[in-house]
Amino acid sequence: MEKKVILVTGASAGMGKAFAEELLKDGHTVYGAARRVEKMEEIRSLGVKVLAMDVTNEVEMVQGIDTIIQAEGRIDVLINNAGFGSYGAIEDVPLSDARYQLEVNVFGAARLIQLVLPYMRRQHSGTIINISSIGGKFASPLGGWYHSSKFAMEAMSDSLRNEVKQFGINVVVIEPGGIKTEWGGIAANNLLKVSGSGAYASIANKFAARLTQTVEAKIPGPMVIVNLVRKAITSKKPKIRYHGGYMASLLLFLRKLLSDRAFDGLISSQMK
Repeated sequence: MEKKVILVTGASAGMGKAFAEELLKDGHTVYGAARRVEKMEEIRSLGVKVLAMDVTNEVEMVQGIDTIIQAEGRIDVLINNAGFGSYGAIEDVPLSDARYQLEVNVFGAARLIQLVLPYMRRQHSGTIINISSIGGKFASPLGGWYHSSKFAMEAMSDSLRNEVKQFGINVVVIEPGGIKTEWGGIAANNLLKVSGSGAYASIANKFAARLTQTVEAKIPGPMVIVNLVRKAITSKKPKIRYHGGYMASLLLFLRKLLSDRAFDGLISSQMK
């Protein structure tokens, strides 16, 4: 396997941490970036090169890419994994929160793409992996801004792919379903904070309970997505999209099969 220089954002926990650990085991040079540097001591001790990087901070993003290029002379893979789920009814979520959701999940990824592309074009090689979600293909109630960010990432990736393929650069979208991480608990807490009382309290409390009480035995850990990342990195011609995780295949299939109204009914039935 060709050894690559890889940047993983959101590497302090969950899937990002797993990406960094496992790709390091594969022999790659791995840079792990996140705001919470103190939470990356474990992966630092393993050999991951840790960067302090808030993907809403222009200076930190520029400095991070400069650090990699100065040390390695190249960057082969960017994994845009940093992100979170801002949940709450559209009516309830302050627009400042909505803007921050898009700033992290979309514009942070976009800026890092802009920063790495000159080096990938010079190399005439590279892979950009955007971690989207099955929630980039359909939207549930109470997650409008999160889904908006993932729909945007899907569209951005499609445009980007057709722009940069002439330079030998691959753009891959990975769409996780349910995965055992801290993401669900954070999203549920945010949902209750925003819409746990008031006009949307009934469905908000039911949905929050579903986020936190889903039978965990049925939900795989991050390795299922790690293995998709491995495929995207090692394949000479990677797929445009990969998906995996709890309910991913079924829900994406039903989204294609059912009419909008029928799919709305399916989603609404889960709120009862």
